[in-house]
Amino acid sequence: MLKTQEPHTTIVVSAVNLIEGGTLTILRECLAYLSILATKENYRVVALVFKRELADYPNIEYVEIPWPKKLWVNRLWFEYVSAKRMSKKLGPVSLWLSLHDTTPNVVAERRAVYCHNPFPFYKWKWREWFFTPKIVLLAIFSKFIYKKNITKNTHVVVQQEWIREAFLQMFYLHSKQIIVASPDRPSEDNILDLSAGEENYNFVYAASPNSHKNFECLTEATEILQDLGVLGFKVSITVKGEENAYAHWLYKKWGHLSSLNFAGFMTRETLFGFYAKSHCLVFPSKVETWGLPITEFGAFDKPMLLADLPYAYETAAGCNHVAFFDPNNPQELAKLMMSLIRGDSKGLEKVQEKVKTPHAVSSWEEMFKTLLFS
Repeated sequence: MLKTQEPHTTIVVSAVNLIEGGTLTILRECLAYLSILATKENYRVVALVFKRELADYPNIEYVEIPWPKKLWVNRLWFEYVSAKRMSKKLGPVSLWLSLHDTTPNVVAERRAVYCHNPFPFYKWKWREWFFTPKIVLLAIFSKFIYKKNITKNTHVVVQQEWIREAFLQMFYLHSKQIIVASPDRPSEDNILDLSAGEENYNFVYAASPNSHKNFECLTEATEILQDLGVLGFKVSITVKGEENAYAHWLYKKWGHLSSLNFAGFMTRETLFGFYAKSHCLVFPSKVETWGLPITEFGAFDKPMLLADLPYAYETAAGCNHVAFFDPNNPQELAKLMMSLIRGDSKGLEKVQEKVKTPHAVSSWEEMFKTLLFS
């Protein structure tokens, strides 16, 4: 049951589609900050979520709305019909923040959308229709999903500068409308490096089993090295081979490789254990809004081989031992991997830090000051 308006500023956070991964982390960080702000500044905060237990914080009113997640038509109905009714019932709303890409039809003094979806920039392959048709459909239609109502926002939030520049051209937004909010980098305190005691040179790639993650570049590079008779290395990927059609194809084609470990999904604790024992992160993904494993592994200050794409340069900024490769060229990746296996790290370089621009924010406090007052 929605409460009637009380005599203080109302902030609505819409996140009915966020249930896992990095987007859920963003929801939790956002509500954790607003939970404190609500008492400090006498704000009323209303969170529209799939389930409260996913991000439960005090001083926040929760409205559980699971039905938009079930079907895309449900989601569209929520964004463009139900949300408007709710905004009127909750009103007056000072800020409506949509944390999941779409800009809903709502009545609010200020509106903002947080954009996670990088698929307008993804160049898909025809075979992906058979593995992950949803990814292809996102690549085709997400530009239009973003475009609907986007200019009605007071602010649009993205995670990297290259996306900001692309949005300025793609959607004809004003420069002051777009905020760049980069995710926090993990602390280097208590980071243990256990790779020195490992017999093999260990590579790791952590990602969900989706076609745009481009696992085949790494698995093919592994096959090239094994066919050349290269010994003393192991490649671990967070795919089991049973998750979906794409994962099944990967396992069917490369599951026989003795140097390739189909490790499957890992909890955060298990994954960081793999990081600690690994010598090098490989990240061949073809499109990302950030690339969280790069940030996580970067705290270990160990080698990383990354796709030669704009997102990777921004995410790896400040890291000391990095080389970039064409994500469509497994031979190039195999060559870099061979050098590291043989103890040759001359191809690794430091990635220069990015100069902070006026439209960048470095905390949730900075972001909400911008969303509410500028």
